[in-house]
Amino acid sequence: MRENRLRTLLTEGKPTFGTRVQSSWPTLIEAIGRSGQFDYVEFLAEYAPYDLHALDHMGRAIELSPDFCGMIKMEQSAQWPLTVRAMSAGIQNLLFTDIRTAADAEAIVRLVRAEGPGNDFTHGMAGGRIQVENATDYVKYYNDAVIAIMIEKRGAVENLEAILKVPGIDMVQFGPADYGLSIGKPNRDYASGLHPEVREAREYTMKTCLKMGVRPRAEINSAAEAEYYLNLGVKDFNLSSDIAILRQFYSKEGAALRDVVAQAR
Repeated sequence: MRENRLRTLLTEGKPTFGTRVQSSWPTLIEAIGRSGQFDYVEFLAEYAPYDLHALDHMGRAIELSPDFCGMIKMEQSAQWPLTVRAMSAGIQNLLFTDIRTAADAEAIVRLVRAEGPGNDFTHGMAGGRIQVENATDYVKYYNDAVIAIMIEKRGAVENLEAILKVPGIDMVQFGPADYGLSIGKPNRDYASGLHPEVREAREYTMKTCLKMGVRPRAEINSAAEAEYYLNLGVKDFNLSSDIAILRQFYSKEGAALRDVVAQAR
């Protein structure tokens, strides 16, 4: 059975590096893996169009590179079917959105882990492209899945310690955009310009995670942004996304090209 690279790194206490994509094009997934710079790629299914065949193709592309794995971010309404479908396609790790209470966190753990004696988990035998030698390997596959959650709602910050006490929650990502919206201070700028209450909640979330032994992850747009999080004690990073990279390139280089042409006239 293929190693879950992200789980291995978390178990060993080592830093992790990921990046995000909205495109389901397998060649893009392959290119990220072949760069050798990332431990996993996260597919932003919450925002992007895709079908179930695309999940299988992404799973195959991930497996072309050693020491590499996948993650999927899902909107709340799709979490039950996508948890099963994505894992059976070979996307081993999951990021769940819109967590507000400890009960919400308990519900997603039940979706991921294998049903068995003495638990109330609900994940049964997978019938997708992931094939293992025996049924007990499925249990390990499900148990190795890294469960990450978004802390992005006012209720989630208010209930943070209770949420982090739920067994099975491995990683936390603070979402400033949704959190700002939930407190009436909307702003999409991750790096700077956030309302002071949003910045305060972000720092509180990360410090509380570190105190309680749950890994906080930082989403950054450039390596230069890592220093702030490193000083807090964070060692898990997710660097930019395909859409953000392309938007920046088109804006910067498109404007530069227009200037060059205008000056040549």
